[in-house]
Amino acid sequence: MRARVAIVRARSETILEDVRRVCELGGLASALAGGATTILKDNISWHYFFPGANTTPWQLEGAILALQAAGLGDLVCVQNDTVVTNPRKGERLNALTPVLERYRVPVRFNCDPADLRWIPYQPRAEMLALPRIFPRGIHIPEFFVGKNIVHLPTVKCHIYTTTTGAMKNAFGGLLATRRHYTHTWIHETLVDLLAIQKEIHPGIFALADGTTAGDGPGPRTMRPVRKDVLLASADQAAIDAVAARLMGFEPLSIRYLALAHQRGLGVADPRDIELVGDTEIGNERWGFSVGANMAARIGRFLWFGPLKRLQKLFFHTPLVYLFVAGSYLYHDFLWYPTLGRQRVRRFLRESPWGGLFARYLGEGPPGPAAGVSSAAR
Repeated sequence: MRARVAIVRARSETILEDVRRVCELGGLASALAGGATTILKDNISWHYFFPGANTTPWQLEGAILALQAAGLGDLVCVQNDTVVTNPRKGERLNALTPVLERYRVPVRFNCDPADLRWIPYQPRAEMLALPRIFPRGIHIPEFFVGKNIVHLPTVKCHIYTTTTGAMKNAFGGLLATRRHYTHTWIHETLVDLLAIQKEIHPGIFALADGTTAGDGPGPRTMRPVRKDVLLASADQAAIDAVAARLMGFEPLSIRYLALAHQRGLGVADPRDIELVGDTEIGNERWGFSVGANMAARIGRFLWFGPLKRLQKLFFHTPLVYLFVAGSYLYHDFLWYPTLGRQRVRRFLRESPWGGLFARYLGEGPPGPAAGVSSAAR
């Protein structure tokens, strides 16, 4: 079995055309079911804007235009929260709101029971982890069943899974607010979620933004690195494998990719992945490393270290709010003001992607940049 991943060198001046090209090369039209509603599942790892952490406005706009060009115009964006992330704030601060409004794409929130109803689901595939984590049953959003899904991750490292991308993006969509219960078995969980997606979605596609990639302890406290790369594929394991290899990791050494490959849910062996587009990019190795900061060390100790046997005490009881408060204080009130904001300012000042982001926010020079719709004015 072989998989196809499209890879394209992008420029800020032609970004919407570049996104459409990578989607076409990646097989967007053939991957999704005609006549079905398509869910746009963006990735807001942090409500604050931080380069490399979240779906970019040009990634979202380009995906909408590519889907419309393929005759798939019935679109809905679905947002999720985390214990430390506000999706409504994140949508606004990351300049996604004007894009969604410009194209009249409605937004649903799976974290709001009044908006999306959760239903019990019994997977047909053998599960590796979810039944033991949720012994009272697996629940998924009813809205997801029978609809296409397009994942919009970024290319970045992750403190628990080494890399994060298309497969990890389902984590927020298909699991409710107690998804942190799965962290000790995170690799197996991602494979279970991919199996469920293949059962409930008639079509799955991913568009990954590596215009600015995230090196270091992601998904939030990273070092943004300009790479000018876009990836697209219908194979969620394959696009993550190519992104991992670009970052400098061996894909089959990453457990969630190896498991997905072994179970036939996707292709993660680079020898069985066909690159199309600007294929010379596939020879790059960026030398990224996950590293660790204070939050990462504490998390690894609790989820994977000696204290993991006590995780029900820590995370299934009100004690969890102590850890939530600690994470919130560290990221939003310590790391971001001292290190994060400096990196954001440097990005906005020095990178062409920073200038483009400012235009989407409406803070740049008068008039739209080339390739940017009126939503960004």
